[in-house]
Amino acid sequence: MRTWLVLFRKEWLELLRSYRLIWLPISFLVLGVSQPITAYFLPDILASSGGLPEDVVRSIPLPNASEVMAGSLQQFGTIGLLLLALSSMGAVSNERASGTAAMILVKPVSYLSFITAKWASILAISWLSFAAGYVASWYYTVTLFGSVGGPSVIAGLLYFGLWLSFVGTLALLFSSLLSSPAAAAFGSLALAALLQVAASSLPFEQPWNPGRLSQLAAGGLDAALSDGGSAWLTVAVTATAIAAALYLAARSLQGHSRS
Repeated sequence: MRTWLVLFRKEWLELLRSYRLIWLPISFLVLGVSQPITAYFLPDILASSGGLPEDVVRSIPLPNASEVMAGSLQQFGTIGLLLLALSSMGAVSNERASGTAAMILVKPVSYLSFITAKWASILAISWLSFAAGYVASWYYTVTLFGSVGGPSVIAGLLYFGLWLSFVGTLALLFSSLLSSPAAAAFGSLALAALLQVAASSLPFEQPWNPGRLSQLAAGGLDAALSDGGSAWLTVAVTATAIAAALYLAARSLQGHSRS
């Protein structure tokens, strides 16, 4: 356990040195704040641009608070995921290329400890950034549009946080499988997008698909309750997939070290 804590501290210091601990939370804050403010002032923006008649602008309804929060989650699910993948794409491949991984792994350090320390740091920065942006979005939504149900807000936070954890784990897995950081980012984003498209497009229920988590987050607690036990099955499958991906990442790193 002490060795693992040393590795985790190393990863945390790397977050500080690379400024990811600064720019990633700030980016999520900007995403979270921009959605409710843009939605609130959209009629004024359209009116000032002069592109639409005044009566048409006045007829544009303001979205309700739940719709604004769902829009914020969509922002996190596109730009936020891209930022997360870019910040994690070289987690293993860069250290393998520089020889840092080899210097660490010649010591009594297990491959799984090496991988899980990186994974914990990815989850820490992901949850910190997302929570900052999500709370900011909730604050401005309540201020400008009215209250949002507390249980739904918490459900959205937990479901989408798990989805971010899954995508961050994919980025770590692809970083251990591939030598190119760009390929690792593309692979994780492509697989995440494929799962989301399948969850929203295929005409049958997919409780085994982690891509449903973003839909559950947007629907909040009501969506989870209406789905019965399938929401919990999605959570369980996602947790199992994360554990399997960590194991595969450790085995891949071990294979690269021996070759």
